[in-house]
Amino acid sequence: MREIRTHAELMDANYRLQRLIYDVTRRYYLLGRDTMVADLAVPPGGHVLEVACGTGRNLALIAKAYPGARLYGLDISREMLRTATARIGTQAVLKQADACDFDGRTLFGVYGFDRIVLSYSLSMIPDWAGALRVAAAHLRPGGELHVVDFGDQSALPDWFRTLLRGWLARFHVTPRTHLEPRMRALANEHGLSLQFRRLYRDYAVYAVLRSPEDRGAAHS
Repeated sequence: MREIRTHAELMDANYRLQRLIYDVTRRYYLLGRDTMVADLAVPPGGHVLEVACGTGRNLALIAKAYPGARLYGLDISREMLRTATARIGTQAVLKQADACDFDGRTLFGVYGFDRIVLSYSLSMIPDWAGALRVAAAHLRPGGELHVVDFGDQSALPDWFRTLLRGWLARFHVTPRTHLEPRMRALANEHGLSLQFRRLYRDYAVYAVLRSPEDRGAAHS
């Protein structure tokens, strides 16, 4: 068998078959995603980007919740984009790209986004801090970066945390226990505000980085 050399190849191998049952199996433990969609408050005609959009599940819900929003998604896995394209059709513009190294102007012809979503993706991206930086750089003035992902489960029983971590590792998922300080540092560095919430006894976290209205034009 040919050696898997890149993260894109790893994700394609991981999801070639899993993508067919991904949403059915993940609905029970990828918690907080619907809360995030409800809280987006996309402005009329706003541009929304999901980084690492996977099967397009969130984008489909965003399209339903915010008619008229202009939707975009990128993912490193061609396999996941196959499912997303079949689900969303022309409701969103989808492209293959690396979350740590993309340019919204080149990919989509868009100079910044009103809302950017990272949903249970940082825990699968090796350079997750880099993905955060790139996403934040694409915010328009007044834009928001919404992140929902696994927490550190510190308020849950040790046995549960051990079993969960072992299960997640089988799918190349690693909860980012330093997510909050990294996001606070990013907010301080770029003049953003941060709201950070712990959900379900630290099972998950939901964070929002907000760009001020008077921030300069987005650069990537």
